[in-house]
Amino acid sequence: MNVYSGSNAVLDYINPDRAPPTPLVELPASLNPYASSGVRIYAKMHSAHPLANVKAFPALNMLQRAQEDGVVDGNTKEIVEYSSGSTVMSLGIIARLMGISSTQAYLSNKTSAAKLDLLRFFGLELTLHAGPSQPLPADVHGGIYKASERGGQPGSFNPDQYANLDNPGAHKRWSAKQILAQLPDVHIFCAGMGTSGTMTGTGSALKESKPSIVNVGVCTQAGDRVPGPRALSMLQPVTWYPWRETVDTIEECGSKESYSLSLQLSRHGLLAGPSSGFNLQGLFNFLERAQEKGELDALRGEDGQVNCVFMCCDLPFIYINEYKAKLKEAFPPLHNAELLDVDLYPYLDAHELYPVDASAKLRDASSSPITVLDIRTRADFRSAHLPNAVNLDIANSGEPNPYSHAPTMARQWRALNAAPVLDQLAQGKKKTVVCVCYDGSSSRAATSILRHRGVEAFCVRGGFEGWVKEEGMETVSEVTVGKEGASAVQRPGVSRRRSWKSVLGEKIRTAARASVALFGPQRFE
Repeated sequence: MNVYSGSNAVLDYINPDRAPPTPLVELPASLNPYASSGVRIYAKMHSAHPLANVKAFPALNMLQRAQEDGVVDGNTKEIVEYSSGSTVMSLGIIARLMGISSTQAYLSNKTSAAKLDLLRFFGLELTLHAGPSQPLPADVHGGIYKASERGGQPGSFNPDQYANLDNPGAHKRWSAKQILAQLPDVHIFCAGMGTSGTMTGTGSALKESKPSIVNVGVCTQAGDRVPGPRALSMLQPVTWYPWRETVDTIEECGSKESYSLSLQLSRHGLLAGPSSGFNLQGLFNFLERAQEKGELDALRGEDGQVNCVFMCCDLPFIYINEYKAKLKEAFPPLHNAELLDVDLYPYLDAHELYPVDASAKLRDASSSPITVLDIRTRADFRSAHLPNAVNLDIANSGEPNPYSHAPTMARQWRALNAAPVLDQLAQGKKKTVVCVCYDGSSSRAATSILRHRGVEAFCVRGGFEGWVKEEGMETVSEVTVGKEGASAVQRPGVSRRRSWKSVLGEKIRTAARASVALFGPQRFE
């Protein structure tokens, strides 16, 4: 039932001896341009391993064998490895499960920021090295050489994926056996070559079982780069792995087509990174040439089919910036992009008051000072507003709802966020702010900004008009306007030139209206 328990449960979950094999999945015809020629292509999904990469196999094998040989024991305090990603990440996880808490990753200073963050996420300590991103092991200035030096110190172990026979040994032990069990009649195997461990181990074991199999090794084109594999010129000095005796042909591929095929695999449900697209492109190159030369028939099985397997090595997500850089045209349009740098703060339903609750909050203003922030136009504010409200001219009557119209949201939010009055409301004694607009939409954004600045802010559902209509709120209009609000109030339509008796009477009536707004209707005799 695929359940792991006990003290070694997680190691068992990672261990191919204890877990189901990684899937072998045939590509649909839409991804296989040679399907009509009787070619069937299968993806070996090592990217579906629990650690999500092909390097988990050699990482586990190298540490297990070192432990069996007594090289790694209770005195081992750290693992050190030159690797830009999958190998050292897998080593770090497995070493921790074995009781070794420290893993030192030596890597190129040209490694992407996303990958650096990923390795640190997994608890690895990083040391960057200048020079070639893929140095030769004999380069005394390179990270491979320096990792080897540190690994020779007491308490430190350098697995050295570049020269450790347990690297290809992992693929003899597991990858090849899985493929043969899943697809006994395999005719072509294709894998990229970086350390050459995957091809050397898997390819040699497949040939031992099926001498007729064609092993297609794939290298990067000179001057180009795909994460993992190397250019053929950088493989030439590698003599400690018998890759030359294992491969039957070598294909060279560029990065753009590799990323493109990886993207297509992922969009069709086979989540796989750029080196997986790289391997598939290498297989395509070989098949194209074999078809042109009329050599496909010699590879067919008894059923007339040519069965091919290529390795899927890791997942695409960490490389998203590289995909965007190389395949910009493949990314669908992003609509409402103007919202990316606005409307940045959280919303809560509890911050949106119904009119009856807003009125209750005003009546309770004696316990905490309340400011009404009215973000309608200055003209509409002058015409009618709640007593003692503060005006910030942001929203326009008839303007589209900002949550349905991105340009409106962008304009309003930037204006709100830059308004000095919001900073003033956030300063000094703690206060409550109730925001109102025309319909309750724009004031939601104002509330989120104020909340972000530490103000207890609310907005009113239905806006100013809904609040006034539903709750029968008294409103006032302005005589003169100061910088942020009213300096005097009057009933609409009353002349500014009045006698002192008229002014006094108006002030009494204004005080009464304010009392109604704050404390509810009262009877005055």
